[in-house]
Amino acid sequence: MTELYSHSRLNTFENCRKQFEFRYILDLPEDSEGVEAFVGKRVHEVLERLYEFVGREQVPSLNKVIDRYKTNFEEHYNPERIRIVKSGLDKKFYLDLGIRCLSHFYRRHYPFDADETLGLEERVIFDLDPKGEYAMQGIVDRIVRARDGAIEIQDYKTGAYIPSQKKLDSDRQLALYQIGVAEQYGSDQPIRLVWHYLAKDRTCTSTRTPEELAALKTEVIGLIDEIRATREFPAKKNRLCDWCGYKRFCPAFGGTTPEPRANQPAAEADSPLPVEAS
Repeated sequence: MTELYSHSRLNTFENCRKQFEFRYILDLPEDSEGVEAFVGKRVHEVLERLYEFVGREQVPSLNKVIDRYKTNFEEHYNPERIRIVKSGLDKKFYLDLGIRCLSHFYRRHYPFDADETLGLEERVIFDLDPKGEYAMQGIVDRIVRARDGAIEIQDYKTGAYIPSQKKLDSDRQLALYQIGVAEQYGSDQPIRLVWHYLAKDRTCTSTRTPEELAALKTEVIGLIDEIRATREFPAKKNRLCDWCGYKRFCPAFGGTTPEPRANQPAAEADSPLPVEAS
């Protein structure tokens, strides 16, 4: 069976090959989770639930949306596992961050009738080549048909950083999703890439030409070939190390690489991702 790649998998390989080895070859579970990722998951699941109610023409109040978020946050928050890296910040700061993100989104889009939801947390699987030797997958936060008829691939971001338009116009993740979405909804459909930067209450958009998508396919195929040919996975210290759930195993920090999981050879440990991180 052709192995499935994802933007997260490609990105991990580029950022740190040792982390790639831990996650995708040795299939090691992370020993902790950064609080930013935790908040992102809680916000995503509440927005998914919100649009499920909207689809049934039952728009909940903002208070109910916030209450659901608070409940989910407390139910899943484990102080022994959730890691707060930034000094001076605490659990309450991140609880309030999610509330702020949801409040911004709710007030901007209420009563949620400006577009039509086509998919929520939808998994897309697609090939980059005609022979099907380079398969990709991803999870799209929300697929939308806008009032002007365009298909929008929407992504929620809870972080404070907003990239420049130049960076958005070269973003790989949503552009890859566009390839998969176009296969489902038709390549003749105009498609927009949309990012909701919830903490700052800002929406950004971008588009891709057929030529840009063709170049992206070639680029990603080349990267997958590089991954498949790689046999050494050195650690690469970078600004993301403090957020890494494998830091205690990492030789760059005095750790020792453990053995692969029992009954799972390292060469076969690369399984499809259940979710795509935002």
